[in-house]
Amino acid sequence: MRGAIGQAGVLQLDSVNVLCRSHYLPVFSRVGNYSRARLDELSWGAGRELFEYVWGHKAALLPLTTYPLMRWRMRAAERQVWDQELSPDLAVPWSVVVGMRRLTAERPGYVDQILRIVTEQGPLTAGEASPDDVRRKRSDPDPDPTTGKMWNWQDAKIAIEYLFSTGQVTIAGRRHFERVYDLTERVLPADVLNAPEPTADEARRELIRIAARGLGVATQKELCGGSGQAHFPLPAATGREVIGELVESGELIPVRVEGVKQQAYRWHEAKDRPIDAQALLSPFDPLIWNRDRTHHLFDFFYRISIYTPAPQRIHGYYVLPFLLGDQLVARVDLKADRQASTLVIPTLTAEPNAPDFVDQLATELHLMTNWLNLNHIQITASTSLARTLSRRL
Repeated sequence: MRGAIGQAGVLQLDSVNVLCRSHYLPVFSRVGNYSRARLDELSWGAGRELFEYVWGHKAALLPLTTYPLMRWRMRAAERQVWDQELSPDLAVPWSVVVGMRRLTAERPGYVDQILRIVTEQGPLTAGEASPDDVRRKRSDPDPDPTTGKMWNWQDAKIAIEYLFSTGQVTIAGRRHFERVYDLTERVLPADVLNAPEPTADEARRELIRIAARGLGVATQKELCGGSGQAHFPLPAATGREVIGELVESGELIPVRVEGVKQQAYRWHEAKDRPIDAQALLSPFDPLIWNRDRTHHLFDFFYRISIYTPAPQRIHGYYVLPFLLGDQLVARVDLKADRQASTLVIPTLTAEPNAPDFVDQLATELHLMTNWLNLNHIQITASTSLARTLSRRL
């Protein structure tokens, strides 16, 4: 588990639970039938080895060794003056940006109130941290329509997420997957908090090293681009500068990838070897979370469909690509019906010219069923491929 997490560098978190929480799946893809309870312990238990932060790809779990590398970003958020132009080093949720601009003007001192409540009463959820129990109703107008309803947070949530971005509070645990916050010094080990803090330049170099080790070969956007393209986003000019330094040191080797116009870089320790992989991949797996990279390298056009209206979905709702060797050969729509203890396959689609994969997929589906503590597999898809898989199962 530690090796798989270290190699991936980041475990992205997502609330969708139709199959299982997304952060569990990359470890399953690499390790097989492991204990999710053990990963929970590593993430939120007393002997934690991971921590949550907003700037690891997106909301993500990261190894504790990464924590000192995040301190300069926390300081950038703490120094921010919200009525001025944002620092290019700032990478906090847009809800925090627009919310802090409003709170700074409308409710001065409110963030300090929230911090006092967490100090005196933590650990607690954002709702429990509200000093006056004032909450907007669903029927109330949104303070800032640009954030959309999903991200138009309550004031207490904005304030506590700002404190989280600055490192003053952190995630102590999850309650029904809702974040529970506490003072960082009460959650993370003292040796991590007291570790020497690298300079911003040193931290940037190490973060790109982590991304390069995980990806093997990647462009600048794939190493450090924004909008969910990379492990740790950086401003474009900063990314170019850091990559140039790593090229000069020999850690990144400039290469050309067939079919990719942009300059790519190979991590100097990456091995060119045959790939004997067999895995169902989370939509948020680091191998495929950059959809353009997935298209270029695997000739596999992939978009997650959970936000697509049902009539417009082509391959299903929660679709996992199936990796066989060095090819993505199929799309498998999966759902865990926990009440019936059944792994359900509503849709199954083979890629054009895919090799025979049915036996290998059947093996992975049995493995996943056992891992999720389910007893049955049910294929509701009605294609000939689905019927063939059903016979093999």
